[in-house]
Amino acid sequence: MKKFANITIIIALIVIVVLIGGIIYGYYEKATLEVKNPIVTMEVKDFGTIKLELYPEMAPETVANFVALAQNGFYDGLKFHRVVEGFMIQGGDPNGDGTGAPKLSDLGIEVSEDEDGEYCITGEFLANKYEKNTLKHEEGVISMARSDYTQTYSSTLTTESYNSAGSQFFIMTEDNNSLDGYYAAFGKVIEGMDVVHNIEKVEVKVADDEDSEEETEESTEEQEKSTPVNDVIISKVTVETHGVDYGLPERLEPWSYAQWIYETYGININTTE
Repeated sequence: MKKFANITIIIALIVIVVLIGGIIYGYYEKATLEVKNPIVTMEVKDFGTIKLELYPEMAPETVANFVALAQNGFYDGLKFHRVVEGFMIQGGDPNGDGTGAPKLSDLGIEVSEDEDGEYCITGEFLANKYEKNTLKHEEGVISMARSDYTQTYSSTLTTESYNSAGSQFFIMTEDNNSLDGYYAAFGKVIEGMDVVHNIEKVEVKVADDEDSEEETEESTEEQEKSTPVNDVIISKVTVETHGVDYGLPERLEPWSYAQWIYETYGININTTE
């Protein structure tokens, strides 16, 4: 009987060990199968490399858009066209002056030349009734630039303003909570913050279209000096997605100021008559 009892105890111990091992393996398997966030490597000519981690759980459409553009080489050769020390550095504009937007073909979508129009994406932030994005605009955070038609045209154009981001992004060089809830933050620098700060310190000037002899009595100092004197080129942007396909973002048609003027006031600003 004693021998039988000992065998029973041994079997029970083996079962317990197996059960514990199964539980531990389950946790290990779950941890190793956990989806890793995409990592962006941004090489800046003469400055170095910036690495960023993107957060699709915060802003899935924004991340999908950035990843798709990067994978199709859209950002390669563009520049940081706006630099404001103590605030942020901004890039990703195909025109290089803050006026540009991406086209459907930039996402790798096969379209004819006539169909290859510009697009924008939904603003994933609280003011636009999107509550999942709680990422703060702290030092190193990357966020999407957008237009603000409420400041220029009409205070009622909030929807048009909030859903106007395309390809332009900015990286914070200092904390600025006034942007929280109004811009779609979607990632953060994990390596190369020194590179960001070095770019922040480049010599800047007033944009060429403002720096002319036809200026009003406003002094140049009162205008924003934010255009780098020497171009800051983004040589290459790559993304490690760890095997995850983030797909394509939902695209929206850009809002047209000219069409709004015509529909609101009956004035066609596209003609010279």
